[in-house]
Amino acid sequence: LPPSPPPPGPPEYPRPRLIFHTQLAHGSPTGRIHGFTNVKELYGKIAEVFNISPSEILFCTLNSHKVDMQKLLGGQIGLEDFIFAHVRGETKEVEVTKTEDALGLTITDNGAGYAFIKRIKEGSTIDQLKTVCVGDHIEAINDQSIVGCRHYEVAKMLKEQPRGIPFTLRLVGPKKAFDMIGMRTRAPKSTEGKMANGRETLRLRSKGTATVQEVQNEFDEQATRRVDDLLESYMGIRDVELATTIVEAGKDKKNPDDFAEALDSVLGDFAFPDVFLFDVWGAIGETKTGRM
Repeated sequence: LPPSPPPPGPPEYPRPRLIFHTQLAHGSPTGRIHGFTNVKELYGKIAEVFNISPSEILFCTLNSHKVDMQKLLGGQIGLEDFIFAHVRGETKEVEVTKTEDALGLTITDNGAGYAFIKRIKEGSTIDQLKTVCVGDHIEAINDQSIVGCRHYEVAKMLKEQPRGIPFTLRLVGPKKAFDMIGMRTRAPKSTEGKMANGRETLRLRSKGTATVQEVQNEFDEQATRRVDDLLESYMGIRDVELATTIVEAGKDKKNPDDFAEALDSVLGDFAFPDVFLFDVWGAIGETKTGRM
């Protein structure tokens, strides 16, 4: 008898065959990457192309080599987007003393274990410290490493620091560009492996496969922006991917209880306060009525 075939292994998620162009933000030749389905895999592919460790990558921006938080790569990449990877630069230690409850920081994370500063409020405690910059990765608080913590955990730790008692932040800034402008090549116009019509994005997910989908419609975009604003005011974080997931969970629900239940099933880890959920439910409802 012929030997029986080996039992099938676990199903592999299909890898979208889309090719993206990438550079290191401080200057490098252009690399080509494909076959990733979440942010960690994306960092792995970029690291492979440039022969660096994935842990060197702090975050990526789309279509700009600058530390521009409006261009931050979140959970979606347009099929024509050019990816710039910002790698670890200078490490610095800063002593901070809270003079008021809020430090004036908004935190986000790169989806692969690094939390970093997305916004600094003008006139705040942190704004006085000119060494602290947008784009700095927060590596440790009082010598306790926070690598691997999500943005909301880091925001909570900072909030819990007592007033009047100095504490230390260890920060890693993105590597600065020197005289490497000549190495920047324009993004090639090749559409090899792409299904691009300018209206589609690759949606990266932390669980499951990446999917190609249409860009958000006006309702989704407005609702997502409002929910992201609420995340900032309640939790001190900004996260477009998280806001998108919240809007998706809530837009077809009939009442706040159904919404809370749906959210708990996809984002139970966050334990959102009820008052936040009601405000989000209200924001989604107002966006709907504004649209009709």
